[in-house]
Amino acid sequence: MADPARLNLLAHDEEDLAVVSAALQDAVAKVGDIVFEARARRLTIAFNRFRWEAGVRERVRSALQVGGVLAVQTRKIRRDRREGVLELLAIGFEAGEPPGGALTFSFAGGGDLRATVECIDAVLSDVSQPWPTRRVPAHDA
Repeated sequence: MADPARLNLLAHDEEDLAVVSAALQDAVAKVGDIVFEARARRLTIAFNRFRWEAGVRERVRSALQVGGVLAVQTRKIRRDRREGVLELLAIGFEAGEPPGGALTFSFAGGGDLRATVECIDAVLSDVSQPWPTRRVPAHDA
């Protein structure tokens, strides 16, 4: 039986992707937690996600997997610094030849990752129990 506190989301269109993006807002990941498997056409990112939906100060380990990925490009992300921490602001989609396009992961500090995809095919799953955190992400108004 699935744990109701664990988030499991599928994204197959832009509306679904907006929900996944909201769930991942302020999630943090190490550069080394980003894995692109070109032969499998799969991008996987492990995050420590702030549980906005819970209304409490908790984080949980979550994994985002994107299928049908044709290429990945980064800008202002030091891939040689695998321990470097990235804070996700949002995931956007730029339509290309239907149903394909590009997913853009925008990180604090101006870095981004662009994944050219055949279509939107993403899964976000919590993979651990939540743990308390004293720090709540804050945004300038």
